[in-house]
Amino acid sequence: MYAKRIGLFFGSFNPIHIGHLIIANILATQTPLDEVWLVVSPHNPHKPKKSLAKDYDRLHLVQLAVEGSPYLKASDIEFGLPKPSYTIDTLTYIKEKYPTYLFHLIMGGDNLATLHKWKNHELILRDFPLYIYKRPGYKLGNLETHPSIHIVKDVPQIHLSASFIRKCIHEGKSVRYMLPEPVYTYLEKAPIYR
Repeated sequence: MYAKRIGLFFGSFNPIHIGHLIIANILATQTPLDEVWLVVSPHNPHKPKKSLAKDYDRLHLVQLAVEGSPYLKASDIEFGLPKPSYTIDTLTYIKEKYPTYLFHLIMGGDNLATLHKWKNHELILRDFPLYIYKRPGYKLGNLETHPSIHIVKDVPQIHLSASFIRKCIHEGKSVRYMLPEPVYTYLEKAPIYR
């Protein structure tokens, strides 16, 4: 018997925005998960590093966003691991570090369709249940019926991207209501993304 069921929601969170938090909150409160950890990735092998804010700046923004939540946590677990960060390596490490927790991977349907291209994807499917939220315009692919896959229906989708938010900040346009209030307040004063 596991002490807790933890959902791992990986992302660059560059910056974290309300779309991320809506997904994390729904997974934490409307599934059997006890908590969702928002895992800040230092370097996603599928994204260019030059567009990323500093690791600890992005982590700080996630910490601000989830502060006070009993079931959302910020995680820097990948900061001490080799880069770029491959999901299977992080999952293997975290499973060894917290043997009493049952870890689930949270991902969008767009990622599920390309999961077969990920490093050691067979081990991910064998050892970790996955919660998948649908993304408009993306088919789930051949893995939709895999026994490890749990499709979460009715997750609201907000067409909001971190790249759009960064562009707005860079151009001096308002990003109010796109970000959680503590993150918005912090970015109003901090030089990040300017």
